[in-house]
Amino acid sequence: MPGNTTKRYPAELKARAVRMVAERPDDETEWAAMRRIAPLLGIGTAETLRKWVRRAQIDAGTRDGVGTDESDELRRLRRENAELKRANGILKAASSFFAAELDRPHA
Repeated sequence: MPGNTTKRYPAELKARAVRMVAERPDDETEWAAMRRIAPLLGIGTAETLRKWVRRAQIDAGTRDGVGTDESDELRRLRRENAELKRANGILKAASSFFAAELDRPHA
């Protein structure tokens, strides 16, 4: 399931990895810590860990961006909007069909 780490890694592991990066030694860069920590915890790549760290920073308000809650709400609203557009299309087609039926002469 490439690209979807939500089910592949437990939330506790993500939180621990992010915490380990935040608590790295002062002389170690963030990226070096990610490259060191990812294999220790069995995380596929340091890039995966980097995304988790960025998401945690955004959620904490220390980095600009759309938070997880806002992102989830936006995703939900987009799905709902698409569903409403489909329903609207079906209703338009049905009303056209029934309007055409009313216009036809009946014997």
